[in-house]
Amino acid sequence: MAQTSPAHTSATRAHALRLRPGDDLRDALLAYTAAHHLKAGAVLTCVGSLTVATLRLANQEGPTEYHGHFEIVSLVGTLSSTGGSHLHLSIADSTGRTLGGHLLAGCRVYTTAEIVLAELPELEFGRETDPTFGYKELVVKPKR
Repeated sequence: MAQTSPAHTSATRAHALRLRPGDDLRDALLAYTAAHHLKAGAVLTCVGSLTVATLRLANQEGPTEYHGHFEIVSLVGTLSSTGGSHLHLSIADSTGRTLGGHLLAGCRVYTTAEIVLAELPELEFGRETDPTFGYKELVVKPKR
């Protein structure tokens, strides 16, 4: 049977922001997280559009860059000013074809990105190497 880590709870505080044309989606999210000292957060929703999407696709080493006009159909993940951020993005092109992967720097907002974040002020997210595959995985702790 798989071992799960203990669950933690926290009250939630919402943050809402809008990114403008040309903004880098990932860089802006990480800058907001740092500026507001978010130790544990999650993306609740994001709608908007991109002209460049830079993703690390499943089981690939490097980035893949797409150019055109894309709708953001999903942005999910965890955020932490202490290095615990992990974000996935799904986009759709003009034919409805959907692509997704790890959100990397270089995703440029076309018209807007309307974002709502949840802050979990009683928790802190971090990353520690999991021996199963050797990746740095989420560690949730009560905030000190």
